[in-house]
Amino acid sequence: MAAETQQRNEERDGAMKKNNEPFVSVLTPVYNGATYLRECIESVLAQEYSNWEYVLVNNCSTDNSLEIIKEYAELDSRIRIHDNGEFLQQMQNLNHAFRQISPDSIYCKVLHADDWLYPECITRMVEVAEMYPTVGIVSSYRLDDTRVGLNGLPYPSHFNDGREISRRYLLNNEYYFGAPSNLLLRSDLIRKRGRVYDESYPESDISACLDFLQESDFGFVHQVLTFTRRHEESHTHTLAKRNYHFMMGYLKMYLEYGPVFLSEREHKKQIALQTSIFHKLLARALYEGNGLQTYKKYASELDEVGLKIRNARLALYVIRELFVRLLATMGVEMINVKRRKKVGNHVQIAISDELGS
Repeated sequence: MAAETQQRNEERDGAMKKNNEPFVSVLTPVYNGATYLRECIESVLAQEYSNWEYVLVNNCSTDNSLEIIKEYAELDSRIRIHDNGEFLQQMQNLNHAFRQISPDSIYCKVLHADDWLYPECITRMVEVAEMYPTVGIVSSYRLDDTRVGLNGLPYPSHFNDGREISRRYLLNNEYYFGAPSNLLLRSDLIRKRGRVYDESYPESDISACLDFLQESDFGFVHQVLTFTRRHEESHTHTLAKRNYHFMMGYLKMYLEYGPVFLSEREHKKQIALQTSIFHKLLARALYEGNGLQTYKKYASELDEVGLKIRNARLALYVIRELFVRLLATMGVEMINVKRRKKVGNHVQIAISDELGS
């Protein structure tokens, strides 16, 4: 009798907790993700938060991803499966996945199939979102493979003006968004958009964040709440190795959102910088693919956004790239010093990354 009473009390407490929690749609697009999928799904099942649905969108996987999803769906009624009738390209599939969330959800928690969440993730993110109704995106620190990642906002900056966060990114590359798995999104902002991501180029998730922040603010949780996996088989890793198409994405992002968040002078300066970076990476791409075909491809894409390839500048970068490659054959590596600044009594040298000046 005592055991039955305890069970009823636990069920009652669980129901009360669920009724007080806004409904969250957790969303995972899956394409041949069987290797890490169990770890991903089980991290959702282990959440302290209870009022959620879990929508897994299978994009015509040829491994046993669908079988794994079905196995877990039989164990928990909150898991819902959407099985695509035809294969969709990555950005198309992500937008398609967003359309599957429940019309009753207040928030959407994205989780890619090779990532996972810490047990308190949804609870902590929803707390911040509920505290500040104008917040449309909530992020946090993340475990990025083996390192804690993302620029740190001053504690306790749970609330941040959306326009200011966008300006910091566009002007200083201060990056607070992380991977899509790192974000909680307000569902009504998703529903009002026909497409969350720009499907014309890969990794348009940053542009999506800037789009949201045109009309909302930014929340941040000062805890490590998500894990982002880095591995050779990931789609973005293989895409980055195969071509430099992302550089057009950066240019498009600055062209579209620079006028929204920056002054005219700031925007012109950033377009000049991004155009210079574009020419640098185009020179590299010419060496790694069909030169003339690559040139024509990007010349056409630049023309579509009202820009032109500056052939004199490109020629200089082509020569520079040749010089770098010749040095590499001799075991000499060139580095780019982006800036030096004094920190206390020490001089700190910052080395530019691939997108550096």
